[in-house]
Amino acid sequence: MKSVFLYDTTLRDGTQGEGFQLSRLDKLRIAERLDRFGIDYIEGGWPGSNPKDIEFFKEARKLDLKHARLAAFGSTRRANTAVEEDPQVRLLIEAETPVVTIFGKSWELHVTEVLRTTPAENRAMIRDTVRFLKEHGREVVYDAEHFFDGYKDSAEHALATLEAAAEGGADVLVLCDTNGGTLPSEITAICTAVKERLPDTPFGIHTHNDCELGVANAIAAVRAGGTQVQGTINGYGERTGNCNLTSVIPILQLKMGHEVVPDLSGLQSLSYFVDDVSNNPHFARAPFIGKTAFAHKGGMHVNAVQKLARSYEHIEPAEVGNRQHILVSELSGQSNILIKARELGLELEKGSPEATAVLSRVKELEHAGYSFEAAGGSLELLIRRQMGNYEKPFDLKEFHTSYRLYRDGHQPVCEATVKLYVGEVAEYTVAEGHGVVNALDKALRKALLPFYPEIEEVSLLDYKVRIIDGHDHTAAKTRVLVVSGDGERNWGTVGVSENIIEASWIAIVDSIDLFLQRRGSRAQNGDTSGGPAA
Repeated sequence: MKSVFLYDTTLRDGTQGEGFQLSRLDKLRIAERLDRFGIDYIEGGWPGSNPKDIEFFKEARKLDLKHARLAAFGSTRRANTAVEEDPQVRLLIEAETPVVTIFGKSWELHVTEVLRTTPAENRAMIRDTVRFLKEHGREVVYDAEHFFDGYKDSAEHALATLEAAAEGGADVLVLCDTNGGTLPSEITAICTAVKERLPDTPFGIHTHNDCELGVANAIAAVRAGGTQVQGTINGYGERTGNCNLTSVIPILQLKMGHEVVPDLSGLQSLSYFVDDVSNNPHFARAPFIGKTAFAHKGGMHVNAVQKLARSYEHIEPAEVGNRQHILVSELSGQSNILIKARELGLELEKGSPEATAVLSRVKELEHAGYSFEAAGGSLELLIRRQMGNYEKPFDLKEFHTSYRLYRDGHQPVCEATVKLYVGEVAEYTVAEGHGVVNALDKALRKALLPFYPEIEEVSLLDYKVRIIDGHDHTAAKTRVLVVSGDGERNWGTVGVSENIIEASWIAIVDSIDLFLQRRGSRAQNGDTSGGPAA
């Protein structure tokens, strides 16, 4: 029998976080994905709070959930109001979800100063609402808001509110660290006290990350006997966020032996899906599922993981859908270069002149300001050049860019000219663009298209600029990172120069050059039959 259940509140508590917004359709898509992954409970929102959530619950009735149970969220009845007459409680019933989660006040401060009622009436509000929902056939989750703060202020009052929920028939009592200020040792002690006071009613945990202890506090509660963990995918939520399910799930399953989901390998893709749907960037350094979670950069580390991965990896990356990343930088040893070359399908021999040359060139370029961690495309070209299986697809003669600003209201004009050779054939092209870099990119493509029509498939997806050695002010070096794609795969290339235009040119040229190298493209102009092959 399952010992710990997962309760996801991404669609409700997660949307209270800054920068995290979901449409009705977004919420439906995420709910289906959570169900497919194996989440036990999905909190859909508060039916009484806004029209979007009301519409969500109407549409959610059509979802064919295979595993998860959908929960509507709300509060206890109002003070001095019959539960049958409270419109907010009625909306919870009308949502027609199998589970209803309600919160009540555990902290006497909130009872007397916020609700402006008595502790006895507060307990009645909790008891009446839980009982009413149970009479309507709902599974009831009772969220004890501010429970830990309330317990530390008055343990007897906080425990009495839980007893009221249990008397009403609550299926689980969830202890909430609403302000996120409780320490794991306190969580353990207080959860133990709750279990002793109410041994017959299961309890769960709802933590926030204000002290960066959301996951640690959830684990502490489970160790003390908690059977439900609430949280959000990627830790989205109010202030600094909620307990991060993408961290707590693998800890529960891989470290503590609780089988909480049937297949962990979909964890990273679930994390990325929620980021993408909510239009948020992926957090590269996230434990378990982040891009750098299993990234190795130091030469000694890379040499070790090449021999025995678990020497520097606490789990197998594939268990959570991730993979090992070998980085190349000035800290690299030959092991980094060899593994990276193998990933790219290029074979380098350890100790060979080529491997030594690649490593030497990488360190030289990194010293000059290059970074290959996000520019695997430029690294691949560097390796190809040192191995001798590279031929330039074209030679640049010159390029020029200009920006003309008119004072008569005319739109500014950005223009670039490029003169290059493909074999013995000279091409001289001019193009306008939205900015000088865009104009330069267009002029280069215009010059190459007659010879390499396949570059129509290449799109520039991202463009980032970073200033290096800022103390040199306007004379500082600029690093430009370009991400390109052809519809099937993406690759990053990098350029460095004191001139931002030249740095951009280097990165853009590498991007197209790599595409042509991978395709094994050759110029399609009959006049260049003896010219360079790409």
